[in-house]
Amino acid sequence: MRDTTLGPTERAEALARMAEQELDILVVGGGVVGTGTALDAATRGLTVGIVEARDWAAGTSSRSSKLIHGGLRYLEMLDFALVREALKERGLLLDRLAPHLVKPVPFLYPLQHRGWERFYAGSGVALYDAMSVSSGRARGLPHHRHLTRKHALRIAPALRKDALVGALQYYDAQVDDARLVLMLVRTAASYGAHVANGARVTEFLREGERVVGARVQDVESGGEYEIRARQVVNATGVWTDDTQGLINERGLFHVRASKGVHLVVPKDRIHSNTGLILRTEKSVLFVIPWGRHWIVGTTDTDWELDKAHPAASSADIDYVLEHVNAVLAVPLTRDDVEGVYAGLRPLLEGESDATSKLSREHTVAHPVPGLVVVAGGKYTTYRVMAKDAVDEAVHGLDRKVAECCTEDVPLVGAEGYHALWNSRARISARTGVHVARVEHLLNRYGSLAEEVLALIEETPSLGSPLTAADDYLRAEVVYAAKAEGARHLEDVLTRRTRISFETFDRGTRCAREVAELMAPILAWDQNQIENEVAHYEKRVEAERESQRQPDDTTADAARLGAPDIVPL
Repeated sequence: MRDTTLGPTERAEALARMAEQELDILVVGGGVVGTGTALDAATRGLTVGIVEARDWAAGTSSRSSKLIHGGLRYLEMLDFALVREALKERGLLLDRLAPHLVKPVPFLYPLQHRGWERFYAGSGVALYDAMSVSSGRARGLPHHRHLTRKHALRIAPALRKDALVGALQYYDAQVDDARLVLMLVRTAASYGAHVANGARVTEFLREGERVVGARVQDVESGGEYEIRARQVVNATGVWTDDTQGLINERGLFHVRASKGVHLVVPKDRIHSNTGLILRTEKSVLFVIPWGRHWIVGTTDTDWELDKAHPAASSADIDYVLEHVNAVLAVPLTRDDVEGVYAGLRPLLEGESDATSKLSREHTVAHPVPGLVVVAGGKYTTYRVMAKDAVDEAVHGLDRKVAECCTEDVPLVGAEGYHALWNSRARISARTGVHVARVEHLLNRYGSLAEEVLALIEETPSLGSPLTAADDYLRAEVVYAAKAEGARHLEDVLTRRTRISFETFDRGTRCAREVAELMAPILAWDQNQIENEVAHYEKRVEAERESQRQPDDTTADAARLGAPDIVPL
């Protein structure tokens, strides 16, 4: 395995190497499916490149509900195959692939009717557990249990007494979605994949009907690269139709975007020792533990406006608050909301007009020779989608290729994680970093936490927390720029960390400190530091303004008032 560092030098080298040789597979799109596809292909012994126009996980894959789950509500739709598949993947991630990132989380489902509802919902949760056990990947997750109202209120005192007659509690798992994508791309790089963010495909190369590669623009420097590949995989999520348009092909299916809005509130605003799952007239609403916060969401509405920056409107925020407040003894207000984020789900075009009814299953197609398209699916089943995409691509390689082995390939940081977790008190004593901080690092970096601690040992001031975002250490910012491919201030504040939605100021108070820590690594001068800070402040203000608008159209216009950062 190669070194997994994704610094500025490694990025430049990756682009140059992709242009020097014909690859077996070029993956377009740096979300969870694209990075999973690059890892799958690299671990089969293929020569692989992956390019992402913006930042790793900049789109849907950093804006999910942060859940790794089977999809309990899909049982009600009788979609047993999808649930079974997702539960197996949940178990793999918890147990083997990413135990440092994926953690069990309890959920309470309040019952509002006596008798029939307990039987109906209880049967569904029992089947959910049974399918998890049958997958052979249920280790570490407790089984569901039935609770009386008194017991439910004891573990979730925030609930109104008249909001439930009893409850069910079951377990799923959660993850920092952007960090999982980052670990996927670093793992792919460690197995030989050439990886570059800030690299946009401007056209596909053709020889007759066949796609033979892509023309790629380095968004940062403006340089262009002609990257040839025997097979190209389009894994661009909600941009699938746009990417297909580069070859003037209609495609075999369409991808429709559904907007999901989440609110983030401080932990002390909801007094509960468990997450909550609530039914709404359209879908379900989750209240998810998230460190010192709760994530509350989501909405599920059609979105046909700007895909890069989906905006949450005032109506979206009101919808979420109204539905969660229906069961809370002390209602949440706008003043309780620390952060808001909106993401787009890529749904395969279906018969129904309601996006909540569209399929979460995925499809792989070969619309023209040399080009494979993968779309749809759920975050949890990214590995299956990646396997299916590579299986389709290898048909065009004219040689025998090994079978998928990613079930047995832990992501970087996973190996040795449990041993380091057991040694966290000793690590704290050795480094002088408080044990709570060591735990924080282990649950973000796994065994790579030693690399962050090495930065602190070399420069002790990096062991201090950020001034206005004290959940994170200064060393984490340096590490993000040096080893994790962060190119801009926004990359660190919104994806390498989650400061942009975990603080009431949304990261503006620590923006300059973070930019100054990044500057020496990325060779920024004072003008670039000022540019990065100003851009981020404008972005935050545009998001705040969009959240004051009454509908999607006005919210989208307000959000687009802040342009993307100019290249370095």
